Amino acid sequence: MPAVDVTVATHLAVPRERVAAFAGDPANAPAWYANIRSVRPHGAPVVAVGARTDFVAHFLGRELAYTYEIRELLPGRRLVMNTDDGPFPMETTYTWWDEDGGTGMSLRNRGRPRGVASLGSALLAAAVRRATGKDLARLRALLEEQDRDRP
Repeated sequence: MPAVDVTVATHLAVPRERVAAFAGDPANAPAWYANIRSVRPHGAPVVAVGARTDFVAHFLGRELAYTYEIRELLPGRRLVMNTDDGPFPMETTYTWWDEDGGTGMSLRNRGRPRGVASLGSALLAAAVRRATGKDLARLRALLEEQDRDRP
C-alpha cells in the first residue's frame, strides 16, 4: 500500500517561541486549520508527551473524528503527534527553526490510508499538500497580524 508523505514549509516574520507556542498547542488548531472543526483534550489541556486530544475535522467531503497523542516534544523546536484512528492513520510533525529574523516552520503529514482511502493515495497526498499550504498561510497571516498589534 503506498504511503502518503507530505511536507510543506513556510517562513513567518514572528519569533520562533511565539510560533511554536501557538501552533504547537492543539487548542489553537481550529484558529488556523480550515478543516478542524473542534478539539477536546483528554483531561487538563497540556502540551506534553502522552497528552491526548480528540479532533473533529471535515476533509474531502467527510467528517473525521480521531484522537492525536503527542509522541515527541522538544519545546520550541519539534512536536510529533500521531493517530491510529479512522481511514488515515497518520503522524504529524511540526518543526520550527530561526530563519531570517523570524521562524521557519515545516509541517509534515505521513501515514498509510486504509480501506477505500488507500485507493487514491496520490490524490490524497495532493489534497493534503494543498490544505497544508493554505493552513500554513492562514497561520502566518494570523500570527504576523498579532505580532504587528503587540506593543
